Amino acid sequence: MRLGTLGPESSNHALIAKRYLARRANGTGECVYFEDFERAFEALLAGDISHLLQCTAHSSHADCVGRTMHRAFPVDVFIAGSHPLALIVRRDVQRPSRLALQPATRHYTDLSAFDEIVELPTTSAVADALLAGEVDAGLCAAQVVSQAPQTLRIERALGSALDTWVIYSTTQAPPSSPLRLDEEDGGQAP
Repeated sequence: MRLGTLGPESSNHALIAKRYLARRANGTGECVYFEDFERAFEALLAGDISHLLQCTAHSSHADCVGRTMHRAFPVDVFIAGSHPLALIVRRDVQRPSRLALQPATRHYTDLSAFDEIVELPTTSAVADALLAGEVDAGLCAAQVVSQAPQTLRIERALGSALDTWVIYSTTQAPPSSPLRLDEEDGGQAP
């Protein structure tokens, strides 16, 4: 199995892809990382990867499903927790005012103290922006603090987000699949 998903390797998508391969593919297969889901779905449709993993909370989910209808099919779904998340601030900033986040995390905690919200495509990008000093604070994996404990600190631990994840393929799950709840037509494309 060549399982494509959003990268980089430190992302929640990569974490869940590795778990999926370990538990549902007997540890076989490989993860292929993409910068965005548009490219990942193109790779799936071109046959460059056999399966694709996407979190349903990702901001591109509905658009990707719509654009690939009758060509990319959900074949597995499950619930999984992310890396433990936190509101992290830079130690050198007296009053943090510029916060980065991935849009799906916007409501995980009160952000009213921040003057500016910067949206980034992944929590990994948020961590990179924090480490580079591009923002004062960010919502990302708590583990980023271990990379720069003199620079970053956890303001508020948020725990893991429990999300629904979908595996796509270019071949539909059979009508007999326990995941299918179709009418008698089996959900076949017209």
